[in-house]
Amino acid sequence: MENQRVCKTSKGKFRCGLHGLFHKLPPKQSTDRFRSVALTKTYQIVLLSDATGETVAAAAEAVASQFVEMPVKITMYPFVRSLQRAKSLIEGFGSADLVIYTIVSAEITKLVEAASNTQGFKAISLLGPVMQAFADLDGLEPTGQPGKQYKVDKDYLERVTAIDYAISHDDGLSAEYLRQADVILVGVSRTSKTPTCIYLAYQGIRAANVPLIPDQDVPASFIEALAAGVPAIGLIASPTRLSQVRQHRLKALGNPELVAYAETKDIQNELASARLFFEKHGLPVIDVTRRSIEETAAAIRGILAEAKT
Repeated sequence: MENQRVCKTSKGKFRCGLHGLFHKLPPKQSTDRFRSVALTKTYQIVLLSDATGETVAAAAEAVASQFVEMPVKITMYPFVRSLQRAKSLIEGFGSADLVIYTIVSAEITKLVEAASNTQGFKAISLLGPVMQAFADLDGLEPTGQPGKQYKVDKDYLERVTAIDYAISHDDGLSAEYLRQADVILVGVSRTSKTPTCIYLAYQGIRAANVPLIPDQDVPASFIEALAAGVPAIGLIASPTRLSQVRQHRLKALGNPELVAYAETKDIQNELASARLFFEKHGLPVIDVTRRSIEETAAAIRGILAEAKT
């Protein structure tokens, strides 16, 4: 099944992959008039994968986000594992400008490369150079089996356990629950504690969250978990951002009358108390105002890694 997304990239060159290849889209024109005409085209980027396509899609999205002026349509085809399916797809690549693929089959790879020469599109193997570099280390050849990273092993089962932990115990405050955590996220309401916990769980990290509620003491179970050596990290955000998020939350819940919850002055007081709490207990702090969930999770993993060294 094909997945499509229309995004915009910038001028001149489309760069993708780990090996520094550049695809010039479109050719540089000598005048602004020609350049304006050239940018009216939507460039067709095709992604091929012999597995779920997450790797090639993430790479393409990351690169495309750097080019905000050029219209680009990204179409992704996952599970391309047979020559027959590859041939049927490639026949429709006449309008493609760029094909990026993560395919381990040598036969399918040759087919894509041959088609790029005859049909006039640029083909880039995203993992090819990295795979070759691995092979050069000791002369071993890759297995050529697609989707090898997706397997039911110990790491997979740990991720499932962590996801169940995060979902089943959201805002769970029992001492036993918190002592089982790999990390505890602490913060005032709407600092993305729950979605960050779930995202971390997908990466195999059991993350608990403890909300800081105005005029309420932090549960004794949290202090016990800290004493037991469970790491904790404080999350904060700007008052303006929290006010906006809370206002949307109140409207969604149908409780717009809870003014204090979204009032900037009250939020400032909450954050001041939170900072004092974090300082008292020596907790590292992450400002999530301009961070995505992925960026916050990466910062948390970095803090945990440093704590282990």
